[in-house]
Amino acid sequence: MRILVRPALGRCAARLALLGAVVLLAACGGLPIAKQMEPTLSRPVDPTTPLAKIVQASTPPGEHSGFRLMPLGVYSLDARIELARRAQRTIDVQYYVLANDGAGGLLLRTLKEAALRGVRVRLLVDDLYTVDTDQMLLALTATPNVEVRLFNPFCCARGSLAGRFAASAFDVQRLNHRMHNKLFIADGVMAVAGGRNIADEYFTLNSAQNFIDMDALVVGKVIRELEVIFDLYWNSEEVYPIAAIVQPYAGKTAMDSDFDARVGMGAPPPKVVLPPADVLGYGPIGEEFDAGQVGFLWGQAGAVADPPAKLRYMTADEAFSTSVTAHFWQQLLRAENDVVLTSPYMVPGERGMEGFKQLREWGVNVTLLTNSLAANDEPLVHSGYARYRKPLLELGVDLYELSPERTTRNKRLGVFGSSLGRLHAKTAVVDKRRVFIGSVNLDPRSATQNTELGISVDSPQLAREMLRIINISKLESAYRVRLDGSRGRLEWLSMDDEKELILYDEPESTWRQRFYINLFGPLVPEGLL
Repeated sequence: MRILVRPALGRCAARLALLGAVVLLAACGGLPIAKQMEPTLSRPVDPTTPLAKIVQASTPPGEHSGFRLMPLGVYSLDARIELARRAQRTIDVQYYVLANDGAGGLLLRTLKEAALRGVRVRLLVDDLYTVDTDQMLLALTATPNVEVRLFNPFCCARGSLAGRFAASAFDVQRLNHRMHNKLFIADGVMAVAGGRNIADEYFTLNSAQNFIDMDALVVGKVIRELEVIFDLYWNSEEVYPIAAIVQPYAGKTAMDSDFDARVGMGAPPPKVVLPPADVLGYGPIGEEFDAGQVGFLWGQAGAVADPPAKLRYMTADEAFSTSVTAHFWQQLLRAENDVVLTSPYMVPGERGMEGFKQLREWGVNVTLLTNSLAANDEPLVHSGYARYRKPLLELGVDLYELSPERTTRNKRLGVFGSSLGRLHAKTAVVDKRRVFIGSVNLDPRSATQNTELGISVDSPQLAREMLRIINISKLESAYRVRLDGSRGRLEWLSMDDEKELILYDEPESTWRQRFYINLFGPLVPEGLL
């Protein structure tokens, strides 16, 4: 069973093999019966807060919801920090990964500073990747006004990922259910939502690998829907207070000073170095906050999320029918002319292929952008996708795969330096007017295992900007994949220096990567990808 769910955190086949061996030999542990968790809900909006006043000044009469796309990683991190620093009443934060690195430390410090000002902070983190952060998160709860909860936690042996699974050997089915949502809400009036976790590689701050991703700054009526979703998760059966799960190392009780030392509370706050403008021409959001008005693109919007108890009381088919993935496909199948989508991990399955076939029979043009083998941090997932390349091309789908080398040379979506560029954005544009942005991948895990969050928006203006971003990656940072008509083999095409380059093997990949997916890929059932 595939448990690890894809942030680029150094997973490898050896670790999985070791994990499987340990689990088979392990004893069983259990979660505490009594959670002692007080339910809390979002607070009514105070129209006198600075952020509320900015939203009021920025909202034209009669508009529903406003969006500012953030394709540049450092701009997206800066937006979260600016919101946390300006919030006066509440901050609600929900992430799959919150790493103990530069970006994670900066956010945690900023949340503590907000709480010390009297802001109520609710922080919800999935427990899969908290081996290096759970002590930091526990220490943060010593701050007044802060509460931290874990989604679907591991019971014990928390010092290593292998140990956690070993201690829960007979609870693997539950632990395979992870919260993949990403959400940040400030004062009930502004939010950041999209595909990014909180770790350096999502904000082009990692020296080894970085992601092309997409978030949006969100205001308007859809914020209330996002608050309801957050409250549903925060008070769900799957969630535990961190103090009920995590104990201080060596019985330590004074952890507040450890937290302060780690995030540098006594020093001036680190600055996020920002370029003067992003690829869409927007400047740093803090400058517009200071001016008291922000430019947004407006449209009718709705937010959807999987139920926190996904799979607990339902079959896989029932889980799919209520999923964000099903909602996503409902949006795609409304298309009349064209669908353009990005998904870093794409394993369409029978349902997906039937959907793409239906769209093509209706005459809808379909364009897909995903990772190449060289760009994919989950090679086994790539093997699942590779099974569908020829069928997709035979349907007439336009297929593109991200090139790490071309991404490094293309500076428009961030400065990658010598780091490896990967795709992580989960977006779609339908008929050049309907936009979908969120955390959902087109794969079996998003459909029936993980919980996901997504926002759909009807806005031709927003769709135009999203297509501009997708086209930059598609045309300047990717290979186009096609079938050689005479031989039926795959070809990868790119245009560099106005010269067409045609390759016939997985471009930029190593023989080890190809050997690995050819050997192990056929052995992994698709439902476990």
